[in-house]
Amino acid sequence: MADDLGVGDPGCYGNKTLRTPNIDRLAGGGVKFTQHLAASPLCTPSRAAFMTGRYPIRLGMASHTRLGVYIFMASSGGLPTSEVTFSRLLKDQGYSTALIGKWHLGINCDNTTDFCHHPLRHGFDYFYGIPMTNLRDCKPGEGTVFTTAYRLLVFFPLQVLGLTVFTLAVLRFLRLIRVPLGIFIFLFLLMALILVLFLCFLHYYRPLNCFLMRNYEISQQPMSFDNLTQRLTLEATGFIRRKPKKPFLLFLSYLHVHTALFSSKDFANKSRHGPYGDTTEELDWSVGQVLNVLDELGLSNDTLVYFTSDQGAHVEEVTPKGEMHGGSNGIYKGGKANNWEGGIRIPGILRWPRVIQAGLEIDEPTSNMDIFPTVAKVAGASLPQDRVIDGRDLMPLIQGKTRHSDHEFLFHYCNAYLNAVRWHPRNTVSPPVCPQRDLLALYQPSLHVMWVLMSGRGCPYPVTAGSLCTALKSKWELQAVTGPLFLLPGLPGAHSMLGFDLNVRFTPPSASRALGAGEECLLCLSTPKTRFSVAADTGLDQRVTTWLLKELSCPQRASRMTHTVVPCAEMLTVTDCHFQVCWKRWQGLAAAALCLVSP
Repeated sequence: MADDLGVGDPGCYGNKTLRTPNIDRLAGGGVKFTQHLAASPLCTPSRAAFMTGRYPIRLGMASHTRLGVYIFMASSGGLPTSEVTFSRLLKDQGYSTALIGKWHLGINCDNTTDFCHHPLRHGFDYFYGIPMTNLRDCKPGEGTVFTTAYRLLVFFPLQVLGLTVFTLAVLRFLRLIRVPLGIFIFLFLLMALILVLFLCFLHYYRPLNCFLMRNYEISQQPMSFDNLTQRLTLEATGFIRRKPKKPFLLFLSYLHVHTALFSSKDFANKSRHGPYGDTTEELDWSVGQVLNVLDELGLSNDTLVYFTSDQGAHVEEVTPKGEMHGGSNGIYKGGKANNWEGGIRIPGILRWPRVIQAGLEIDEPTSNMDIFPTVAKVAGASLPQDRVIDGRDLMPLIQGKTRHSDHEFLFHYCNAYLNAVRWHPRNTVSPPVCPQRDLLALYQPSLHVMWVLMSGRGCPYPVTAGSLCTALKSKWELQAVTGPLFLLPGLPGAHSMLGFDLNVRFTPPSASRALGAGEECLLCLSTPKTRFSVAADTGLDQRVTTWLLKELSCPQRASRMTHTVVPCAEMLTVTDCHFQVCWKRWQGLAAAALCLVSP
């Protein structure tokens, strides 16, 4: 598992400049999922879901605050001991288990030695790596992730106190007020205390939070980044060599490509993408070393290998020097920490030569939660019956026993808030001529479900216009609120931007109208606050925008709209209107749908 690797970074997912021959070799020898999704766009909840096959919110691993991951080693939370991980299932089946690299799911509960959340308490026999995560603060000269906190808790109070002291001093000098000397002494001491605490935090954060552990013992404090990937790789390959005759589970959880970026001298300044490219290519080298050891020991044909990332690339990551240190999410909008497609769509590769046909590509929605039931089934372990498992066994899909994903719905949370729902109707597939399902979402805790009808050849979906909300209400405890649906089918051969004549008037058909042949149901999300949004492919024509606003009884807003060019799936928002427009064009066809949003 890579850390923050974007779906657009590996060569097998379309990157033409980053060199990832070993990841590409892995994909060529197995199956590549093109709609593989993380359960969360953040490290801690995504990894918790991966280990347990359950949504993070079921585990108590979803925060109600902005910070949704563990930052400090002194944190008392972690993956609950009551949860069953796939490592525990396989250990009970006689497998030797090891975690090499990043854990990020907690250490202790009540004191510094109980280790209740430690990897060894969750089914691993051996652990070597970092209990929490890699941060820029762990590498001198790379800046800090606490810039906002410093400004709020340190610099702002110091400025206020300094201005207060200066003002009191001037007023006292002018004899306008009498200020006891003790007040000045107190304010100066308070400023000094804040400054000392700040300097102590800077000095002690790295040694207290950035260290390597071997099982329960600290092996390096603070950790050194020198040849760190080589050391982790050596630990991983050494574990395989020690257990060649016994079933084993190795979870190699890389620190790459999370910042702070680091690479050995063999890879530094060698790529075309600066430090990020160097770390990505070193990551690929490590993958190759593991594959080579499996080949050397004759284990490749009988070993299931899975490669992924915990979430999308952190595309906006910038160093204090102004260098971009984020990766690529390909054509998808967004990145780490948000539920746009770029934040949750991740690489997903499985190789098992004796079982999985080489060169497969599956374009069905799958989740990193699916690894839990898949691994359990392969190892002959029984799934827990006392809890809900949200993942689905991937083997029937991989082996061709079924053509469609077993996920009818996938729910995407940011911390504890539901951001988006992906609907994949039962008994449907994604033919090559169909567009990939775009997810249009607006970040708000309160969710009102809306939906869009898209048209395209070869995409028959035998569903009715009311079935989405009906299915959601019957299957999940989610209050779906929709209004009348306005549909304009796509016109073959249309050349206008929206694919229809601007003189055509929208008329509301019956809400239970069945989808016609070639129409696809996608999901739009909106909020209780009414707003008008347009998802555009290449741009918006001013006449189209003005006409739409006029038809929506919002002429007062038309004058404020200007010609705007935006990428596919970008949202152009104007408040105080009561409809939402979502559309997309492909292969000469286009469609638009208007949905009424409840005020």
